[in-house]
Amino acid sequence: MCAMQSRASRIETLLRARFSPIILEVTDLSARHAGHAGARPEGETHYAVRLVSEAFRGQSRVERARAVHVALAAEFATGLHALSLSLAAPAEAAARAPGAG
Repeated sequence: MCAMQSRASRIETLLRARFSPIILEVTDLSARHAGHAGARPEGETHYAVRLVSEAFRGQSRVERARAVHVALAAEFATGLHALSLSLAAPAEAAARAPGAG
């Protein structure tokens, strides 16, 4: 991976390769955590990820979170501190959509 690429771009690339998502949103929340544990002056430490993928069908919340953490292990090893995760299979995401059901 290119070191010049932003962490958000690397996260997106890794998650796309591993989960073939229908929906993927990666949001850098680092500025909101300035001064908190794990924060760095240069940022790129705290992210929110919304990921909808068939790969999550039949998996528990814990299994899904573990799979994402495994996929991003190299990022955690190089300064990623925290992820806020919203992970769903497509049918679950459709059921949660405004106006559903």
